Amino acid sequence: MLSGEITKGRILAVDDTPDNLILLQTILEVEGYEIDIVADGAAAIQQVIESPPDLILLDVMMPLMDGYEVTRRIRNAADVPYIPILLLTAFNDASVVEGLDAGADDFIRKPFDQDELMARVRSLLRLKQSLDAQRAMARAREDFVSRLTHDLRTPLVAADRMLNLFLQDIFCPTSDEMKQAVSAMIRSNHNLLDMVNTLLEVSRFEAGQKTMKFETCNLLQIAQEVIQELSPLAEEKDLPIKIDISNLDQNNLDDAATVMGDCLELRRVISNLIGNAIKFTDVGSIAVRIFNDSSPNTSKELLVIEVSDTGYGIAQEDQPHIFERFRQGKHKRAGSGLGLHLSRRIVETHGGVIELTSELGKGSTFSVLLPKQRVE
Repeated sequence: MLSGEITKGRILAVDDTPDNLILLQTILEVEGYEIDIVADGAAAIQQVIESPPDLILLDVMMPLMDGYEVTRRIRNAADVPYIPILLLTAFNDASVVEGLDAGADDFIRKPFDQDELMARVRSLLRLKQSLDAQRAMARAREDFVSRLTHDLRTPLVAADRMLNLFLQDIFCPTSDEMKQAVSAMIRSNHNLLDMVNTLLEVSRFEAGQKTMKFETCNLLQIAQEVIQELSPLAEEKDLPIKIDISNLDQNNLDDAATVMGDCLELRRVISNLIGNAIKFTDVGSIAVRIFNDSSPNTSKELLVIEVSDTGYGIAQEDQPHIFERFRQGKHKRAGSGLGLHLSRRIVETHGGVIELTSELGKGSTFSVLLPKQRVE
């Protein structure tokens, strides 16, 4: 297809005046468009749901349900793809403003000039086809990433098993120097596997294929397990990891530290935050603080987990972008930029928020605020 060329689309015309519908049908069919006609707003909405057109020509002044209400209902319908809406109005500028605020894309005044009508129709159909092409490319990219990450995991897992067999002298005696080299390869392989797994999880979220299994999760227990797993990395750098639960109800500790959520995904968040704190801290300590709080805007009770470090900190200008996908930090140890993005997606899926406070040279604090009860 040549640049600027559009394929003929299917158009839905909505007007309560039969003569207007006949005129629109005649003009559009002469130009080669397929056209459906309906005489009221309810019928238009039903048609859009059952067989979405490429463009809607919508009269503003109709009985029972006017064009503004039809526009709002179409825009609020979750299962309806984006469809450009061209309003047909004989009213003043105020009605145009109301229509555009309702979600319409353009308008034309009655009685309209045929050339102007066709120019607006072509313009909106180009917009529709451009957006459809972008969505198709996004779906293709997500499918590619998903397939690629699945295909990458298999050889990485196989390599990890083989390297561990070398460490165990299964094939032949291995010198200490060789074991050190193999251990370095295993660590690099694990880092790459973690990156692939994170990319796979991000692609699942963005493709709408990620499902959560909600159950009772004790964040204190999860944090203690993660700290135990990551303690060898902290010990290599002589970094103590302290956990503070002094503000939790000590008489009812299990309930105080519990939320409804997907325990595996929340564990991923906590592991990522503590792992980052260790990675970007050379001197000082890591502090994990868990406490209950109340939302200032509602009566909702929150469970908060804070992970603080005494590391390099994050520059003020970088902080607004730190949770964006593939946004790598400026530090030489920065990873793929996916871990914090994935953490934010997980936390938001739980109805919570993740926040950052940081100052260069003085460390960072990441705070995860989760509702105690499941948010539907």
